[in-house]
Amino acid sequence: MSLKSFAAKIFADRVRQKINKWSSKPVETQQRVFENLITEGRKTKFGKDHNFDKIQSHNEFVTNVPIRDYEELKPYVDLVVQGQEDILWPGKPIYFAKTSGTTSGAKYIPLTKDSIPTHISAARNAILCYIAETRRTSFVDGKMIFLQGSPELDEKKGIKLGRLSGIVAHYVPKYLQRNRMPSWETNCIEDWEEKVDAIVEETVDQNMTIISGIPPWVQMYFEKLQQKTGKKIGELFKNFELFIYGGVNYEPYKATFEKLIGRKVASIELYPASEGFFAFQDRQNEKGMLLQLDSGMFYEFVKADEFFEEKPKRITIKDVETGVNYVMLVSTNAGLWCYNIGDTVMFTSIKPYRLIVSGRIKHFISAFGEHVIGKEVDQALKEGAEKLNIAVNEFTVAPQINPVGEGLPYHEWFIEFKEKPDNILELSQYIDEALSQQNSYYKDLIEGKILQPLKITPIPEGGFQQYMKSIGKLGGQNKLPRLSNDRKIADQLTEMFT
Repeated sequence: MSLKSFAAKIFADRVRQKINKWSSKPVETQQRVFENLITEGRKTKFGKDHNFDKIQSHNEFVTNVPIRDYEELKPYVDLVVQGQEDILWPGKPIYFAKTSGTTSGAKYIPLTKDSIPTHISAARNAILCYIAETRRTSFVDGKMIFLQGSPELDEKKGIKLGRLSGIVAHYVPKYLQRNRMPSWETNCIEDWEEKVDAIVEETVDQNMTIISGIPPWVQMYFEKLQQKTGKKIGELFKNFELFIYGGVNYEPYKATFEKLIGRKVASIELYPASEGFFAFQDRQNEKGMLLQLDSGMFYEFVKADEFFEEKPKRITIKDVETGVNYVMLVSTNAGLWCYNIGDTVMFTSIKPYRLIVSGRIKHFISAFGEHVIGKEVDQALKEGAEKLNIAVNEFTVAPQINPVGEGLPYHEWFIEFKEKPDNILELSQYIDEALSQQNSYYKDLIEGKILQPLKITPIPEGGFQQYMKSIGKLGGQNKLPRLSNDRKIADQLTEMFT
């Protein structure tokens, strides 16, 4: 055992003990975070505008601070971007994480000296919890890679800005610098396909033990490695032990990954976002990710099916239930206040608080009142593909409201297969059954002859990468929406491939 491996076990045990301490007192932990946030918030323009000096409880916070998304918070963010101090958080942020916006164009999410350490420590702690649980440490002596955006940063009014993954790249600890792949020069390549080709060249003969990134882009990396060498990834990287991922559900990709790798590999799921590093998988055999209650973020939740009401009820961690679909709201030490990040979550446990990301509040299908969410389509496809031993690369779903002819409307599934199967109709039947079992609204619409069973439109291999490239979102932290309540993506795919 190397000195690094030995030290990793000791450090992992200490971190696990600290996590157990705050996770065993969740309500008290969140109350302390809430009080600290309000105290600091009183020093800001936002706090003065929202009567923070009078806020002593969550109820008073609800009364004074409404739910906001980025567009609604933008007037304050604009003042920060202009270089003003004490707007959303005392002083100025040290970074802006630049992300793609919707109606507002580019979004500038502030990162402060108080918030940035939580992004770094959460990713580290996820690996340390794995070590504490499994006692496996040999991988710390190998090479590791995170497929990410460029670490090159721009500057705006003296504040550096870039993609979150690029900002975090500047905080890799010195003891990991020798292990980290790819080179800085390769990481700075902007063109994603060129970048992945360069990463393949740099890593093909290395002792890769940890590989991390968003599943579709890691899959692209694996496929290029296999094309170059003719070998399974597990054969090429004999000591590859740990796959770390986030951004999208891994389950639809799992069968394809196992075929590419040639064996099973342990995995850790992360829940990072520009707004905060919210959760990570802390146990291999427990479903869900541990919510980070002690990381300068105060959480509120609204039941997803009540979210669009005029005054939806906001609850704290002590009142959530397992199996309920919630919109998650955050107030953070980066200066976000009752901020709707757009995700829906579902708790799998409340002792401790573990959750899964069930979808996006704006990514759903309810063209006919079916309320289908991301978790349901992921699970339905997983069940159907496993029954028929079919590997899926990528997929998205949209309603077909006005089908050609006089047939009933239906859900159209655009699926890119690893190898196009002969039994697509059988697969669609299995998916439809699995979706009906999860969603009673969908089942009623099918049985009531309002909808006909779903239909699958095959997309050629590499088709979704081609689509993402056509809209300027190939690679990095960009993700294909699983669900759309309109035909915008569907019509583009139809135009490109049918």
